[in-house]
Amino acid sequence: MKVLVTGAAGYIGAHVWHAIEEAGHETVLLDNLSTGWEGNLRGRDCHRVDLDDGPAVRKALEGCDAVAHLAGAALVPESVTKPEKYWRNNLGHGLSLVEAMLDVGVSSFVFSSTCATYGFPETVPISEDTPQNPITPYGTSKLAFERVLADVASAHDFKPVVFRYFNAAGAHENGIIGEVHDPETHLIPIVLQVATGERESVTIYGDDYDTPDGTCIRDYIDVRDIARAHVLALEGLAAGRFAGETFNLGHGLGLSVREVIECCRKVTGHPIPAMDGERRPGDPDRLTAQADRARDVLGWVPEHDLEAMVKGAWAFAQSQAKA
Repeated sequence: MKVLVTGAAGYIGAHVWHAIEEAGHETVLLDNLSTGWEGNLRGRDCHRVDLDDGPAVRKALEGCDAVAHLAGAALVPESVTKPEKYWRNNLGHGLSLVEAMLDVGVSSFVFSSTCATYGFPETVPISEDTPQNPITPYGTSKLAFERVLADVASAHDFKPVVFRYFNAAGAHENGIIGEVHDPETHLIPIVLQVATGERESVTIYGDDYDTPDGTCIRDYIDVRDIARAHVLALEGLAAGRFAGETFNLGHGLGLSVREVIECCRKVTGHPIPAMDGERRPGDPDRLTAQADRARDVLGWVPEHDLEAMVKGAWAFAQSQAKA
């Protein structure tokens, strides 16, 4: 199997193409490097083009059997101030990619969506059938593209799989690919930046939530488990076992901000000072996944716990601090 991976220099995209190759398949990489980290390409050839460049995308698709689509804009606060960027990247460019696939006859498609499409869920844990009411342009643009995929699948020979990620964390155990964002917005790398001396402390945004320790609870899922789910989906599509499926990717276990910080202290051996701050607007008390469908259909079960996620992220953070 030969798979085009968009967003190949991104945090999750890099782990996905590594996992596809480790499973014995071939990859073609595409990333315009607008937000991706070139180091994640590890010197590999990459089509450095925008997805709205139809001829260039069709060229990248030559000989491919499937697409894993991980390119897009993914900073939730930025989506509120620059919604046009998120609609263009997450919907417009995604639609251009699908049109190029239809032109060249590539029909298998795995899409990187998000639990942000649920907004404030009516019930927790969140199943794939939970009503989707996103509260930011990021979530809304991802949901809009999910609906595009469903319509295209109804009209054409097109087989999409949608993954709604919860909180991706961790890094490959080799320490050479990982999470590099500017600005960094994810909790674990921010906490580890305190351990490496890049920050003086970490701020806990709100300590009065309706949770056991007063801090937000989220569902953290190792990026290596996410990558493995992509391999299972691509192989399942190739074998004709399913199409048009949507899966939550999460552990189903909630961890609080304080629990994550304490785990980082344990793994790194650093004290990691934490300061209490004000709540951020729009943060629900709890977000956890019900991921039974991925287990039952894909045969996917997360293999890495929080300590393993932090160890992988810490290995990468140390490699970058030494660079």
